[in-house]
Amino acid sequence: MNHAPEHREHGHSVSPGHGGRTLASKDSHTGHPMSEQPTHGQAMPAGHAHSAVDDEHAVHSHGEHAGHSTAMFKNKFWLSLALSIPVVIFSPMFAHLFGYQIPDFPGAAWIAPVLGSVIFFYGGLPFLKGGWKELRSKQPGMMLLITLAITIAFLSSWITTLGIGNFNLDFWWELALLVVIMLLGHWIEMRALGSARGALDALAELLPDEAERVTAEGTDTVRISDLSVGDIVLVRSGSRLPADGEITEGQAELDESMITGESKTVPRGPGDSVVAGTVATDSSLRIKVAAVGSDTALAGIQRLVSEAQASSSKAQALADRAAAFLFYFALGAGIITFLTWVLLGSPNEAVIRTVTVLVIACPHALGLAIPLVIAISTERAARAGVLIKNRMALERMRTIDVVLFDKTGTLTLGQPGLTGIATAPGLSDNDLLALAAAVEADSEHPSARAIVAAARARAIRIPTATEFTSLTGRGVTASVGGADIMIGGPNLLDAQALTIPRELQEQTQPWVERGASVLHVVRAGQVIGALSLEDEIRADSRQAVAALQSRGLKVAMITGDAQQVAEAVAGKLGIDEVFAQVLPQDKDKKVAELQARGLKVAMVGDGVNDSPALARAEVGIAIGAGTDVAIESAGVVLAGNDPRAVMSMLELSRASYRKMIQNLAWATGYNVIAVPLAAGALAFAGVSISPAIAAILMSLSTIVVALNAQLLRRINLDPDTIH
Repeated sequence: MNHAPEHREHGHSVSPGHGGRTLASKDSHTGHPMSEQPTHGQAMPAGHAHSAVDDEHAVHSHGEHAGHSTAMFKNKFWLSLALSIPVVIFSPMFAHLFGYQIPDFPGAAWIAPVLGSVIFFYGGLPFLKGGWKELRSKQPGMMLLITLAITIAFLSSWITTLGIGNFNLDFWWELALLVVIMLLGHWIEMRALGSARGALDALAELLPDEAERVTAEGTDTVRISDLSVGDIVLVRSGSRLPADGEITEGQAELDESMITGESKTVPRGPGDSVVAGTVATDSSLRIKVAAVGSDTALAGIQRLVSEAQASSSKAQALADRAAAFLFYFALGAGIITFLTWVLLGSPNEAVIRTVTVLVIACPHALGLAIPLVIAISTERAARAGVLIKNRMALERMRTIDVVLFDKTGTLTLGQPGLTGIATAPGLSDNDLLALAAAVEADSEHPSARAIVAAARARAIRIPTATEFTSLTGRGVTASVGGADIMIGGPNLLDAQALTIPRELQEQTQPWVERGASVLHVVRAGQVIGALSLEDEIRADSRQAVAALQSRGLKVAMITGDAQQVAEAVAGKLGIDEVFAQVLPQDKDKKVAELQARGLKVAMVGDGVNDSPALARAEVGIAIGAGTDVAIESAGVVLAGNDPRAVMSMLELSRASYRKMIQNLAWATGYNVIAVPLAAGALAFAGVSISPAIAAILMSLSTIVVALNAQLLRRINLDPDTIH
């Protein structure tokens, strides 16, 4: 009984989507082509999305910690801490400072030097390697500063221990504390950076290890690596879907929070596309597999999160340059300090002050300030369904002046919905809708499904239709309750030489003027009513537009639809500016037009026909990525279809920037104040900082920066709470 969409004529056409794509060609829940799947990028492990690495053993693959794991820093910290206790207790300088007598027994004098050396070579090895690497590459930075400080402390302490030069430079306890506190700071940093992989690892855990494949004999339990496209799998209530696909049998409420970031379940039934890793909460389903392994939406999301965490950024480059500058600053300050105190006749003080300067000027906190904020921001965004492919997009979002939304599939659902009913005298809306739904009941045409869905939403009993016939290019007809019912647009009326009653014309004229699709219902040769079908506005679009405007941003809309259609949608949403009847290839020109006015643009589209515009905008945001996550033209991908997620992105960008500024201010301000004190600028007033205190203060600065960045985890990115 199904009638082909190409033979339907429904009056003024419903918006065809981008670039002429018909509504029927889109997935009904994502607005993206059903056939498109990500097929590039790093492949997932065969048959499984699991790429999780134990957080404690995650290897940091770039920057100053290259090749070092969280577990390594943790182990070195605890062992070095244990060894540092006797080193501190048996250090003569420490005992003198706190006024106690060191235990006297054979070999006691060698405890601090021997264990201190172990700490230097064992605990300090990551810094020595990193410093040597920076020196060889002629790219001095944080690790070289740490290496310089602990090496000077090590050598000067051995000089004192061996009685060379009669110097009182017993810095074993300072060396031990410096290494221990540095290891602690790095461990905290590595744990924080490792936890930024939390979203990626959590996604990796969303796939089951096995699936129930339906066979002629029943079901077989197989590993998901054995699934193939076209297989039918049984997903039981409470289970996760093993692959992307389409429901062939059953209806269930699906928990799609891993894709959309929204906690509410959504109903899914036959014909709906579903995504691997989502949960059938209340009923079993049969799914026809459409994608497995690296082609699944989940795999694409993992790639995006991974790329985001590995991507470089302008802010990070700034921090790297600052670290190099501070190396030369610290080296110059150390040389000046040493020469000044030597000229003042205090060589011992010169060494002490020089070491202190090198310790206090170490810019490790500066290096942690920006990357940690971005790493945590990336993780928080991913958990909220905002996938940041390019860190620059996160940094730029706070500077945006205008958000340009593509209409179809972004602000609207990208599929028709019943928006109006007009009836002849003596007939109720429900009666007319029941007749129309009866005729359209078995059709898969988008307009037919919209009519049936509207009837079911009103709990209308739909009568049985018989003798269904498709009237090519005009509409459809069937017998309902013994009466012949026809449904169609203007071509149907012309073919039947029917006249629309004046009272109906008065009701339908506004629909026609705003570009709605108008279907007329004919019974026994008389037009008894009309139905208005329009691309439905998303329930959350109004809130998204209002929230952006309340934060001082301009909201614009771009579409290929007719001007009256665009104006109607814009009027309902309160859009500031409308670009209508724009061809897909010309959308980027509209972005350039806005930029020419001096505005910074965030473009929100579906990432397919909108890709040139997404690429041209300062921030390109692809929305509705549930089954099309590998969109290269966008810097940000919203995993769900909620336009309010743009607000989440904006809030995160602004919060991240505040944290960057706070951390940079703390790290640089700390150095500016501490270096003169370490050099002994106020020694005449009795104010001085020892290497040990310098190490403590420096590491505390690192910890403060890390903890401040962790506060980003408290930001609420739930669209329901953003107004």
